[in-house]
Amino acid sequence: MSYTARYTTFSILDSLIVVSAIFISYFLLHPSLVVYSDTVIVLSSVTLLVSHHITAHFFHLYNRLWSLASVKELLIIGYAVTTSVIAASIMQFVIKQDIYFRVMAVTWLLHILLIGGSRFLLRVAHDWSTHKPAVDVKRVLIVGAGEAGTMLLRSLKRNPSEHRVVAIVDDDLNKQQLKLLDVNVCGTTKDIPHLVQTKGIQEIILAIPSLSKKEIREIYNRLGETKATIKIMPKIEDVMTGKVSVNDMQEIKIEDLLGREEVQLDMVALSNTLSNKKILITGAGGSIGSEICRQTAQFHPKQIIMLGHGENSIYKIHLELSEKTEYKDIEFIPVIADVQDRDRIFEIVQQLEPDVIYHAAAHKHVPMMESNPREAVKNNIFGTKNIAEAAHTFGVPNFVMISTDKAVNPPNVMGATKRIAEIIIQNLATYSGTNFAAVRFGNVLGSRGSVIPRFKAQIAAGGPVTVTHPDMTRYFMTIPEASRLVLQAGALARGGEVFVLDMGEPMKIVDLAKNLIRLSGFSEEEIEIEFTGIRPGEKMFEELLNAEEIQEEHIYPKIHVGKASQIEGQLLTTLLKDIDECQPSELKAKLIKIANANWNQIIVNSHETIA
Repeated sequence: MSYTARYTTFSILDSLIVVSAIFISYFLLHPSLVVYSDTVIVLSSVTLLVSHHITAHFFHLYNRLWSLASVKELLIIGYAVTTSVIAASIMQFVIKQDIYFRVMAVTWLLHILLIGGSRFLLRVAHDWSTHKPAVDVKRVLIVGAGEAGTMLLRSLKRNPSEHRVVAIVDDDLNKQQLKLLDVNVCGTTKDIPHLVQTKGIQEIILAIPSLSKKEIREIYNRLGETKATIKIMPKIEDVMTGKVSVNDMQEIKIEDLLGREEVQLDMVALSNTLSNKKILITGAGGSIGSEICRQTAQFHPKQIIMLGHGENSIYKIHLELSEKTEYKDIEFIPVIADVQDRDRIFEIVQQLEPDVIYHAAAHKHVPMMESNPREAVKNNIFGTKNIAEAAHTFGVPNFVMISTDKAVNPPNVMGATKRIAEIIIQNLATYSGTNFAAVRFGNVLGSRGSVIPRFKAQIAAGGPVTVTHPDMTRYFMTIPEASRLVLQAGALARGGEVFVLDMGEPMKIVDLAKNLIRLSGFSEEEIEIEFTGIRPGEKMFEELLNAEEIQEEHIYPKIHVGKASQIEGQLLTTLLKDIDECQPSELKAKLIKIANANWNQIIVNSHETIA
C-alpha cells in the first residue's frame, strides 16, 4: 500500500472509530436518552475527531509499519488517545462547566480497544502470512531469558522456517517456570544435558552476549556434555548498529575458550611511541608480524616498513593495509630482505631510519629446527644479531624482539637459539642508546605452525586427531593479544627487559583437541584422539620465566618483567664464534648448554667450561 493510500485508509478508519465511540459510550451509560439531542456530546465528538487527527499526525499513527508493531507502538496509541480525550473533556467543561467523566472514560477505553485492535490485527495478519510450516527445523534451546534472549526469541519466531525454540534456561531463580513469548523457562544451565535428551534439542544458543571469556568457558564446559551444536548470539551493539542481524549466530571459537580476558593497552603511551613515527617490522608477512602491522596502523605512524623474506606474504599484507581508506595518511613500504644478510639489513636501517623495530622474523617450529639446527642458528641467532646491531649502530630509539616461552630452560634447538638471541639484545642494552626488550609468550592460536590448523585438517578428514601425550600442557593466546603485548612492551621498555604476559593457567593439548572436535560438531566417539608420543625437542610443559628471572609484581596489568641473566660482551663474542664454527654433531648440545647456563654465577673468564 502506498503512503497516500495508507494515510487515507487509517484516517477514515480512525474517524469512524472516534466519532462512533463517544456516542456508543453515551448510549451504553444512558440508554433511555436520545444521543443526538445532547449538544455537549455532539461538540465533544467534533472536538475529539479534530484533536485525534492532530495528535495522530504528531505521533505518526498513520505512517508506521504496523505489521511489525510492538509494545512501544501500543503506548504511542495510548498517548494519542489520552491527549484527544483530554481535549474533548476540556471542551465539555467550557460549554457546560461539567465533564461527563464516565462517558469520557468509556470513550477512552473504546478508543484504545478499537484503534489498538485494528493495528494489532495487521500484526497478526502479517505473522500469519509469513508463517510457513517447515518440515526440517532445528529444535533450539536458548540460554538466557534477558533482553538479548527475548530479542533473539522474537526474531526466531518471526522466521520459524529453520528454528523452533522449545525451551529456555536461565540461572536467575526468579524466572523459573515462567513463560517468555509462550516458551517455558525450564531450568538453569545445570539442567541443559537433561533438557537436550528429553526435548530432543539440536542446537543451543548462548543469548548472553556480554559474557566474559571465563564465563563462556565455564558454560561451554557444562554444555559440552551434550551432542547439540553450540552457538552464541552476536553482540547487542553490533545488532543495533546494523553490522549483523540478530539471527547471525556466531560459532564459538577456540579463542573464546581460553578463559582469559585479553590485555588492554596503554593507549597514551603507545600513541606517544608510534604516532607519526617510522616503524620497521621484520617477518611482516608472518602471522604475528602481519598482525603487528595491523595493530600499529591504528596509531597512524608516518611509515610502516614491512620487511620479509617471502615476497608473496609481504605483498598480501601490503595490499591489505594500503587499500584501506582510513590509513591513507600512512606510507606502507614493502621490503624484501633476509635478516641473515647483514649488509642488506644495515643498508635498510641506515636508509629508512626507523624509530621503532619489531623483530618478528624467526624459525619457530620445534621439530623442524631439531632436524635443521644450523638454519635455526643462522636465522634466530645471527639474524637477530644483524638487525639488533644495525639498530644500535644507527641509533634506532626502540627495538623489541619477539621471543617464546620455549626459551626458558630449553631442551631443544629452537628454544636455545631464541634464548641466545635474548642474551644478544640484553648485552647490547648494557651500553647502547637503543631501548632493547624481548617479549615472551606461549603458543599463538591460528599462527603458522600452530597445532590448530593441523587438528582442523585431521577432523575434516574424519580423524584421528593426533596428540603427543595426554598430560602435555601449553600456554595459549590469540594473535591479536600477542601483537598487542609486543606493542605495549615497546612502550614500557627501558633497556634489557624480558616481558612476559600473565597467561593464566596452561591448557592441556588433549583438552584443546576435544574442544575443537566438539566445536566442529562431532563427538569423541566419531573422531578419535590418538597419542603418538613426544617428538624430539618437546617438553611436557612450558615455563615463562625460570627461577632466577621471576619477579612477582606486575610492571603493567597482566605483564611481568623478568630478571634475565646476562653475559659479558667479550665472552658472548667468543661463544658466538664457537657456535658459528661448531661441528653439526655437537651443535645442539652446545646451544642448549649455553642457553641453560646461569651466567650470573659463572666467572667471566671461565667460558672454557661451556666451550
